[in-house]
Amino acid sequence: MLFNSVGFLVLFLPITYFVFWHLTTRSQRYVWLTLTGYLFYSFWSVKFCALMALSTAVSYIAGLGFLKWDDDPYRRKLCLIIPVTFDLLLLAVFKYANFTLSNFESLSQALGWQLAVPHYDIVLPVGISFYTFHTITYIVDCHRRVITPTRDVFEFSCYVSLFSQLVAGPIVRFREIEKDLEHIGHPDRDGLLGRGWSMFAIGMIKKVLIADTIATIIDPALRDWRALDTPGAWLCSLGYAYQLYFDFSGYSDMAVGLGMMFGLRLPQNFNSPYQALGIGDFWRRWHISLSSVLRDYLYIPLGGNRFGEFQTHRNLIVTMLLGGLWHGAGWTFIVWGGYHGALLSVERLLGKRTLLPAQFQKAGTFLLILIGWVFFRAENFEMAWGILGRMFVNFHIGTAIPSAATLVPMLLIAGGFSHFGPNTFQLKHDWDVRQSLGWAVLFAVCVLIVYGGKPSPFLYFQF
Repeated sequence: MLFNSVGFLVLFLPITYFVFWHLTTRSQRYVWLTLTGYLFYSFWSVKFCALMALSTAVSYIAGLGFLKWDDDPYRRKLCLIIPVTFDLLLLAVFKYANFTLSNFESLSQALGWQLAVPHYDIVLPVGISFYTFHTITYIVDCHRRVITPTRDVFEFSCYVSLFSQLVAGPIVRFREIEKDLEHIGHPDRDGLLGRGWSMFAIGMIKKVLIADTIATIIDPALRDWRALDTPGAWLCSLGYAYQLYFDFSGYSDMAVGLGMMFGLRLPQNFNSPYQALGIGDFWRRWHISLSSVLRDYLYIPLGGNRFGEFQTHRNLIVTMLLGGLWHGAGWTFIVWGGYHGALLSVERLLGKRTLLPAQFQKAGTFLLILIGWVFFRAENFEMAWGILGRMFVNFHIGTAIPSAATLVPMLLIAGGFSHFGPNTFQLKHDWDVRQSLGWAVLFAVCVLIVYGGKPSPFLYFQF
């Protein structure tokens, strides 16, 4: 089920919302959010609900172990290692098994070995990269005594399976919504409802009217990328940069808005990333929940910047390589992560020595990010190098991509909002009648588009 689908808008959300606000106790609302989360997830695959339930059960039991063996370091260590290993194995099997086997087969052939390497028909469960990070961060925070494990199985299960952020984030740490969960029996309905609906509507508009419109033009062009000329390569690269931003930030806005409707304040996931003054600043603004998780649970445990410059640069590179691999089982993702790690490393070496005006810094940063998105979008290295070659080396002008007359205005609109406008969290969401009517009209257009066609999945569902 998709947020931008008729079934969600007409049936699932109204029923879930109505029942939730007519329940009277905290426990009832935990159970209801758990049930609706699993129902929401079952529209992709009922059998994978069992996988999520198993991951939830393992982490919940480990949490009880932390409570029982508070003064036993050995057992506490086991309560950390077992569930985290289990979750990492889930990711390894479902997300990286065939990638690993394929690379092993290629390596063996290069070495002249004749090995029969099996390949399995493994379906990647939607959202597994996100809900396993929820359980891993919960367990690590319990071990660090940052949080006290919950004894309520439905409180924990509704945290893991919360439908608003289940399949594409934000990656919500338990401590970030613990207070809201504890007060879910009496949430501030009036204070959050209006803002929640506003954020949900804006997220829908970003997804349907901007991201999907751009996608309908650039996706066919990128499928035939060898026919792109230099202007076409630039238009497609810019188009993907804006499509990805408005698609994913639109989803995040909708998730945050939905959380608010149920009294849960999910964290901000995007803070005008294309207005960043450097690559480090970009990663403080882009997919904030993932960036902070990589920082707190990988970069800092590796040593962070505490043990000299060499180790600091190593830790940056390793963190970003694994961050790239988290996005997908492919070498283009790994290269994209390594590219950003190298940029962060170079930026650290240079320090704050630039004398360029802020707008030049923003433009240079965006250009570097744009180059990285080519690898992120490319299906293979041939495609990546081919598009970059047309952008920077093999200049020629050929036939314009179809619907370029529509794409250019969309890029101008998307660029204007993302480079110069406020982001959704910077808006007051306290609209007067005229503004409210304008947003309502745009939202109605989105609903008509969704009703009249097949809803487009969010890009981060595949990661």
